[in-house]
Amino acid sequence: MQNLFSYQGKRVLVCGCYSGMGEAAAMIARSLGAEVVAVDIKKPSFDFSKYLEVDLRDPRAIEQMVADVAGSGPIDRLFYCAGLPGSFPAVDVMLVNFLGQRHTIEHCAPRMPRTGAIASISSAAGMAWQMMLDKVMPLLVLEDHAASVAWVEKNQKEPWFECYSFSKMCTIAYTLRRAATLAPATGVRLNCISPGPTDTPMMPAFIQGVGAEFMAAYPRPLGRNSTAEEQGWPMVFLNSDAASYVNGENLYTDGGTTGGIFTGSVKPPVPPKR
Repeated sequence: MQNLFSYQGKRVLVCGCYSGMGEAAAMIARSLGAEVVAVDIKKPSFDFSKYLEVDLRDPRAIEQMVADVAGSGPIDRLFYCAGLPGSFPAVDVMLVNFLGQRHTIEHCAPRMPRTGAIASISSAAGMAWQMMLDKVMPLLVLEDHAASVAWVEKNQKEPWFECYSFSKMCTIAYTLRRAATLAPATGVRLNCISPGPTDTPMMPAFIQGVGAEFMAAYPRPLGRNSTAEEQGWPMVFLNSDAASYVNGENLYTDGGTTGGIFTGSVKPPVPPKR
């Protein structure tokens, strides 16, 4: 029987793989036979076939990176795992977490085979995306990168705007919306995951941003944080041939928190005061 989870013969591009979930996804894909092209602002410690130091806030750097990678071989799979916590300037957070992600996807997809697949990381922090769709959609329909940055600069002081959660709402809405048009045009599948609290090097920044009390009280039906590897495996599944009919999905990998909140069996956490 064919092993549909195998990455043998596949060349994968992993953006944001110095540590955390991106590192885990890259190492898992490599263990399944993938050739890994690593992109980050810091050189990762695991073995890879090619490394590019790229500032994902810079659209020209992204375009050059995609051209370089595509020029030296196929891009069978894309993992976009780069992210910044809300302690960074709002524009930088939006640039890395969403605008850079979208720019990377839009430039990679046309260069990928029709069996290609893309997975990115959102967050359970974006669970309110449907309630905020009237705020999210004006940014999603702006396809020009510079115009999108200008929109963020204009709206970042609005009371409804919190850069980290908003960036993750945008990722979810973009994934669901774009997958329905990307697949017919390119054959490439697009999905994302939405983790809950995960023990990565970014966790201290989250605790500092929302407060230790809020983070301690955050509902965890499984009784603990996840590990980076527990988030890497769902991404690797979504980009595998085993998920060949999975497209336009946001997979909540938060141990059941969001589902419990949506159905009323889990009490929503009280947002920290801004």
